[in-house]
Amino acid sequence: MNLLHGDCLKILPTLTESSVDLAVTSPPYNLGIAYKSFKDTAPREEFLLWCRKWAAEVKRVMTDDASFFLNVGASPASPLLPHQLILALTDGDAPLFTLQNTFHWIKSITIETPAGDQVSAGHFKPINSKRFVNDCHEYVFHLTKYGAVELDRRAAGVPYVHKSNIARWGHTGGADLRCRGNTWFIPYETIQSRDKERPHPATFPVALVEQCVRIHGKGAATRLLDPFLGIGTSAIAAHRAGITEFTGIELDAHYLETARERLAAETAPPAGQLGLFDTRS
Repeated sequence: MNLLHGDCLKILPTLTESSVDLAVTSPPYNLGIAYKSFKDTAPREEFLLWCRKWAAEVKRVMTDDASFFLNVGASPASPLLPHQLILALTDGDAPLFTLQNTFHWIKSITIETPAGDQVSAGHFKPINSKRFVNDCHEYVFHLTKYGAVELDRRAAGVPYVHKSNIARWGHTGGADLRCRGNTWFIPYETIQSRDKERPHPATFPVALVEQCVRIHGKGAATRLLDPFLGIGTSAIAAHRAGITEFTGIELDAHYLETARERLAAETAPPAGQLGLFDTRS
């Protein structure tokens, strides 16, 4: 595990070209979020230009068959941000990436069962407004260099509800597992104290990164990068997936220290056993 302190625009150029199989990150959203060491209120065009700069470096370190999963949210008052950002990275005279898939990270949902019961699951931040509804999802854009990266779709799949489909469809190969599709219901873990357990204003769940690792299909051999590490969620996901070649970059020293503490707790040996843990900076 390589956890680095500094500006990703300065550190990414020091990484070896074509050395990353998978990048998963959630950059600042330019929505005025109160980060400790980053001003999230730049003019929109300036923000998009900054994103193209670091994204170009992410592309440089990616292999030709690598995937880049970019998580971006919006706000009711600024709904176009995710679309403006993805167009800045994929459109125009010099596109950096091809948008291969668009996933919807569902944080909270209510469904009606065949019996007519309504079931609500997940968590969301309520909005007190007469104009806007509660925002219960974010985007996860799957970017690749050429739009032709093969995925292990069933590695992140779900069992068939109607088991007759297993024999009916030849592509199942007899396995009770189908592609999950592009809607991912991944709720936040319930916490007791935000200050102690999630001291960062914009995090994603460990399970979101784990889903990206599974669907990309390289497993523990994945060389994973997160240029906006935050409090280390992607590092924990890498550890749980058995990934050893992980690089995370974080500008804020406090967040990075929290990431190291979380990772140390995650990798601590069981009671009564000795172990050694080390990260580099």
